[in-house]
Amino acid sequence: MTTETDTATGARVILVLPRGWVVVGTLAYEDDRVVRLTDTSVIRRWGTTAGLGQLALHGPQPETVLDPCGTVQAHPQAIVLRMACEDAWS
Repeated sequence: MTTETDTATGARVILVLPRGWVVVGTLAYEDDRVVRLTDTSVIRRWGTTAGLGQLALHGPQPETVLDPCGTVQAHPQAIVLRMACEDAWS
């Protein structure tokens, strides 16, 4: 279920995209045609013991590898999964 905090501009989110791309960024814009994230990084290595949810709830772990990539845009229908990030990403 999507909540207001999941979709609010300025929320930090993890997106799972087609072909194995997993990114984390700040939601800058969302409509029927585009979701735009700023201050985005590709999550190259999760570095977790409890999966992707651990990153969303507890932020980057010591073994997490993030590759900064600026702004990312995706079509909403291309998003496989979206996770709201907790304050640990601040």
